Amino acid sequence: MSYPEVRSYDFIVCGAGTAGCVVAARLADQQDARVLLVEAGDAYTGPEIVEPAQWPLNLGSERDWAFEGEPNPYLNGRRLSLNMGKGLGGGSSINVMVWARGHRSDWEHFAAESGDPAWGYESVLGYYRRIENWRGAPDTERRGAGGPVHIEQPATPQPLALATLDAAGRLGIPRFDSPNGSMMEGPGGVALADLRINQGRRESVYDSYIRPRLHCPNLSILTNALVTRVLLSGTRAVGVEVMIEGERHRFHAESEVILSMGSVNTPKVLMQSGIGPEDELRTHGIAPINHLPGVGQNLQDHIAFGCTWEYLQPQAVGAGGCEATLYWKSDARLEAPDLLQCQLEFAVPSPPEVGIQPPQHGWTMFAGLARPTSRGRLRLSGAGPLDDLIIEPNSLSAPEDMAAAVASVELCRELGNSEAYSGLVRREVVPRLRERRAMEQFIRNSAVTYWHQSGTAKMGRDAMSVVDHQLRVYGIDNLRIADASIMPRITVGNTMAPCVVIGERAADLVLTANGLKAAVIASNG
Repeated sequence: MSYPEVRSYDFIVCGAGTAGCVVAARLADQQDARVLLVEAGDAYTGPEIVEPAQWPLNLGSERDWAFEGEPNPYLNGRRLSLNMGKGLGGGSSINVMVWARGHRSDWEHFAAESGDPAWGYESVLGYYRRIENWRGAPDTERRGAGGPVHIEQPATPQPLALATLDAAGRLGIPRFDSPNGSMMEGPGGVALADLRINQGRRESVYDSYIRPRLHCPNLSILTNALVTRVLLSGTRAVGVEVMIEGERHRFHAESEVILSMGSVNTPKVLMQSGIGPEDELRTHGIAPINHLPGVGQNLQDHIAFGCTWEYLQPQAVGAGGCEATLYWKSDARLEAPDLLQCQLEFAVPSPPEVGIQPPQHGWTMFAGLARPTSRGRLRLSGAGPLDDLIIEPNSLSAPEDMAAAVASVELCRELGNSEAYSGLVRREVVPRLRERRAMEQFIRNSAVTYWHQSGTAKMGRDAMSVVDHQLRVYGIDNLRIADASIMPRITVGNTMAPCVVIGERAADLVLTANGLKAAVIASNG
């Protein structure tokens, strides 16, 4: 799209990803509010975006920021690929479309860290009732109907998914109708996955929130536009600088700027704007406007270790390939599940360091960490908008994470080698190990991420917090953040659904602060 002639708006939302689309849509519902939504990617709508099984083809494409971590000594010097959606819909346009709301304890932690009960579980259930158009078994206490977000389970799940439910039951893991009901209020369980697939087509958050509002004359969308910094008048945000086809343009915001560019680009733009760790900024010749040492710190991500089996005969792939999901505890004393297992109905190649080729026909279970203890950080490599960030994930740096990783892989192997798969599976291909030391080496060599980068501009009240309970950037007026970077701690499960909640809550806060009418949170289904 060409850039708009109008250069002044009431609200500028930077980033048309999962949370940004929600914020822009809710603000645009106010007819007198002029809203600009800025996106670095484009409006591609090809089969890789629409067809559920083609989502892996987006990885490494122009629809992927394709970030890469620094060499990690805890992964035997390997670099992690840190994929992130780029384009309208962001990650919701290229992910596997699993809808996972987070555990009760996640939201209670948000409330405790922020000092605001409105971030707590009961309040968040109200947001989910507003958001969802749930097509499964009714649960009026926890689920919504008639909202913008269509959610359904596989109508005819593949035999592999059904065998996984059976295998988990044989291990004493309870089965639930959905992973997003009571299952995420206790120790976990197994269920068919809730998916963002509607009539056989992927449905991004852009499709749900922005597409129905494209007719709104007060909503402008600017694509292929890279936000380079927040424009400040003293310590007040007054707009953004944007790079379009190599040229810099300025757009002014009369009321607020909202950053929704994800846990890599949001802290990057903050630092390029003079907001962040003072020493880091001065190193690159950036004049500090506001010293916030937590910008770029607290980086978290779910990591996983692929365990693969060979089929007896080729099997079909249903939906996006992920039709069953499991959450469980490595230690019964934990407050919530710390293991996340996502099944894919096709064989995923292991990193080269594992040294084992995938079978021609097989499937992979990603044995993952739902609540990692390790923390990473982001640093600037230069002051320019095109200078890459230095990303240090530090995955598996905490000893607790290795213990949980071993437990996750062992549970995965118990599942995959169960008699429940006897008519489907020929043999275990990866990892086929018994000795603990070899298992730890496999974990370090096989670790990949779920691409759920979070926490780098966290909400809270301590010295390392970047935003307060209303998502306002400390020390800067008229500037908020609404994306996964505000999470004090990564949520259990895929992060798309929590980011929609963050977007809804951010929109309510912006509207209320500016004397506008926020949407009503549903009190029942």
